[in-house]
Amino acid sequence: MVQAKICGLSTPQTLDAAIAGRASHVGFVFFAKSPRNVDADRAAQLAARTPDHVARVGVFVDPDDALLERMVPAARLAAIQLHGDETPDRAAAIRARFGVETWKAVPVRTRADLDKARLYRSAADRIVYDAKTPVGADLPGGMGLRFDWKLLDGFMHPLPWILSGGLDAANLNEAVATTSARHVDVSSGVESAPGVKDVDKIAAFLQAVASL
Repeated sequence: MVQAKICGLSTPQTLDAAIAGRASHVGFVFFAKSPRNVDADRAAQLAARTPDHVARVGVFVDPDDALLERMVPAARLAAIQLHGDETPDRAAAIRARFGVETWKAVPVRTRADLDKARLYRSAADRIVYDAKTPVGADLPGGMGLRFDWKLLDGFMHPLPWILSGGLDAANLNEAVATTSARHVDVSSGVESAPGVKDVDKIAAFLQAVASL
């Protein structure tokens, strides 16, 4: 069975679509530059609407402890996803302090980029492989970019891992067939515009996941 995280949710309607489609995880973004950013009040409202069998993940970019101290309890997070330049030491410190699963995003463009995942073997619980964004981009992810999935062929993963970057209902089957991913993460691939989730696209993506 392939698990799926719908990331960047910000409205009750789209959250409900993710839950109805049997997403295993839902993601809330706490990064001011992102069109998917939510504040503590909105996160708390969405968290209260999320059943316990669906894991709530908070996405952060180089967060300080003050931000995490507000958002982890507000959104009742089961996992913290670090999507910035957090070092292994910083990831380990966050995991120790907050006591929830810690995921580390590793941006990928070349095979050599994958090696960074090994640095987090003892510092994180999961690795999220995402497409590397262009130099100077405001966002570290969520831009609809994909990397060459064949780069993962034969790579010895140091931790459980998640495939992200440019996924949608149309290419999901190819992505999973190429990488043997057991967990996928989608954001822009279920949107009608940046930050605007589409309930029909969420449903279609999760139907594609269920058919794998």
